[in-house]
Amino acid sequence: MTTATTVKTEYEAIIGLETHCQLSTNTKIFSNSSTAFGSDPNTNIDPVCMGLPGVLPVLNEKVLEYAVKAGLALNCQIAKYSKFDRKQYFYPDLPKNYQISQYDLPIAEHGWLEIELVDAEGNPIRKRIGITRLHMEEDAGKLVHAGSDRLSGSSYSLVDYNRAGIPLVEIVSEPDLRSGVEAAEYAEELRRIVRYLGVSDGNMEQGSLRCDVNISVRPVGREEFGTKVEIKNMNSFSAIQRAIDYEIERQIAAIEAGDRIIQETRLWQEGAQCTSSMRVKEGSSDYRYFPEPDLAPIEVSNEQLEQWRSELPELPAQKRHHYESELGLSPYDARVLTEDRSIAEYFETAIASGANAKAAANWITQDIAAHLNKQKLTISQIGLTPTNLADIITRIETGKISNAQAKQKLPDLLSGISPEKAFAGLELITDPSVLEPIVDEVIAANSKELEKYRNGNTNLKGFFVGQVLKKTDKRADPKLTNELVEKKLNA
Repeated sequence: MTTATTVKTEYEAIIGLETHCQLSTNTKIFSNSSTAFGSDPNTNIDPVCMGLPGVLPVLNEKVLEYAVKAGLALNCQIAKYSKFDRKQYFYPDLPKNYQISQYDLPIAEHGWLEIELVDAEGNPIRKRIGITRLHMEEDAGKLVHAGSDRLSGSSYSLVDYNRAGIPLVEIVSEPDLRSGVEAAEYAEELRRIVRYLGVSDGNMEQGSLRCDVNISVRPVGREEFGTKVEIKNMNSFSAIQRAIDYEIERQIAAIEAGDRIIQETRLWQEGAQCTSSMRVKEGSSDYRYFPEPDLAPIEVSNEQLEQWRSELPELPAQKRHHYESELGLSPYDARVLTEDRSIAEYFETAIASGANAKAAANWITQDIAAHLNKQKLTISQIGLTPTNLADIITRIETGKISNAQAKQKLPDLLSGISPEKAFAGLELITDPSVLEPIVDEVIAANSKELEKYRNGNTNLKGFFVGQVLKKTDKRADPKLTNELVEKKLNA
């Protein structure tokens, strides 16, 4: 959960995000070429995505399913009738010289998602961000600039068409965001949702999730928006926040200096931590949209829509609310546990197997998470099953083992060793008649420390407890040991 921030009180930033999300289908949107990332250049191509004469596109049904599910998860109205359009979009890496997209009849509109922030006092804030539309489209290829040139930085460019025809959904937010913090949180929540759905991996470093920011600044109280600037080239959530914060300050400074803000596209320069002008921004008329003649319109039946709706999982925000209100977890624990669907499912299986919710949350968010981060693993790759985690927690709560013993054996448990085998012969000594003679023996063997204790150095109680634990290979029940040691020392 992120702390909310504000700009100068006399100005207000108006921010909206356009997010391109690559869908996790095996093949491209209109052809059978692979969508695998990292293949050799120009190996995942075919006549359709290359725009060769005499070929026709055919919509990948999985793309439609994923787009509809994403729209439903974002509380959108799903269009019973939609269509594809041609967007005249000339770039060297777009073979057809047009992009197949959706313009006036997108697959989904009028939705929202909820973001969670905290104010300066640490109080939670929930804010609903509107979703204007979600539409399907194909991606362009990629230019690779190489060589060395004193003026331009590169002497030639190579083109890789592997990305041409990759299926995308573009998700356009309403201008409801007011700061870089809010925008970054919106983008993170959007990624959580598409990952939960399984429709996208959301990897920004591979280009599977790309956010463009539209931002303007106006004096507080004015209804009319300022001139909009688009920012591109942000490859992390922190970069989104920093780019927006910089651009807000740049636009405020320009307004106060009497300069004119022009509608343009700017690039975020990560090294310099600033934005720079790229080109004057095009309007929709520049793209000369018209209906795609080679693709039939799309009609989604009520039966199909309800089938896809029934397949939606519980989403991150719903889980967070459930964990806090019904399981009594803190907002922090709820957020960490719901960050990844597999972790949430692991946690819920442990609860269903009898684990205490708070204890399970502590183990997963602390000790297990530390192991995952260190080894760069996912929770599905460890040998400790959620059922065995519940067994460990139950053993601790019933006094069969101590928390320290469980943590000591955690590496073995994570490798797949069962609790029965890991804790064989390590059950805690909870019988006072067994433990009392050991305490007597320890006290008798440390007469000097006993004298110091009885002369006022009561901190030495921990020494005696430690000696008992050492003598029993940590099998002595810590609570009972403390009680017996204190009783004997004060006798």
